[in-house]
Amino acid sequence: MVTIEDVARAAGVSKGTVSLVYSGKRPISPATRARVLDAAAELDWVPSSRARALATRRSQTIGLVLARDPEIIATDSFFARFVAGAESVLATRSMGLLLQVVSTPEQERDAYRSLARGRADAVILTDLLVDDPRPALLADLRLPAVVVGASPDPAPHPRVLSDDRAAVRDVVDHLVGLGHERIAHVSGPAGYVHGHDRRAAFVDAMAAHGLDPALVVEGDFSAQSGREATARLLDADDRPSAIVYANDVMAIAGLNHAQSRGVRVPDDLAITGFDDIELAAHLTPSLTTVQTDVVSWGRRAAEVLLRHLDGAVPEDAWIAPSRLVVRESTAGAPAART
Repeated sequence: MVTIEDVARAAGVSKGTVSLVYSGKRPISPATRARVLDAAAELDWVPSSRARALATRRSQTIGLVLARDPEIIATDSFFARFVAGAESVLATRSMGLLLQVVSTPEQERDAYRSLARGRADAVILTDLLVDDPRPALLADLRLPAVVVGASPDPAPHPRVLSDDRAAVRDVVDHLVGLGHERIAHVSGPAGYVHGHDRRAAFVDAMAAHGLDPALVVEGDFSAQSGREATARLLDADDRPSAIVYANDVMAIAGLNHAQSRGVRVPDDLAITGFDDIELAAHLTPSLTTVQTDVVSWGRRAAEVLLRHLDGAVPEDAWIAPSRLVVRESTAGAPAART
């Protein structure tokens, strides 16, 4: 069994210094604190629950671990807006947000274990999976958390929720009202709860209009996947007259690819996105999309966590529903105009 003496030896400090890092009774330099926490993480040492509580009470940090391709994070303004919203609330309490990007499930688990050892008071959990082991892991680590988005099962943590399904139905209703019948969907990864939910909402909305929902291509929210999915749909025998994308990044890449092939948007092909990033309104044609208040997502997540840390009973919180913003990239179906 690893002991506090082992941690002290690995960090090159005294046992008393390790104790002070976790008790917070006296100031410890950031460099020394980091050495102790790194040694504890490397040795997989977990302090007593009392010591950990004392340590985390003083960390003044909220953790956010993103298991996403860095390229997607860099090109999708969703994450920057979400962080801005969370930071605007945390700053009022002199707290900070610790962001860590990982590429494997193992790295993600290690990141949460490290945060639970005193690096963060709590964490924001995003990109819920259909079969997600992370809520249970965080509960086992006794690390307070808020879940951003719906979860398929009762969650051990409070959630911040919005109704994406209604917005997807509004998109399909809008296109059907313009005379479109061959409507395709470029979805997000089916393993994500929000990707699964938007896809299911599309299928249900098409079925409600008596239309075939078979034209579904799975993407990964990246521009490259949006381009590739669009090429596949435009090459299909049952080429659609409209494409509903699960985010704006894929929609913009799809619009660009369609135009590069001489397809006129919206005359030959109607296109819709999801998120309403800033660029969406400044394209030619401007993008019809679903507007989500991502800054509010971040704010609400931080507010829920702070109430939780203050001892309030954790409760789910809702943000304003997403809404359809109609712009120039959608128009009547070609057949409906003849």
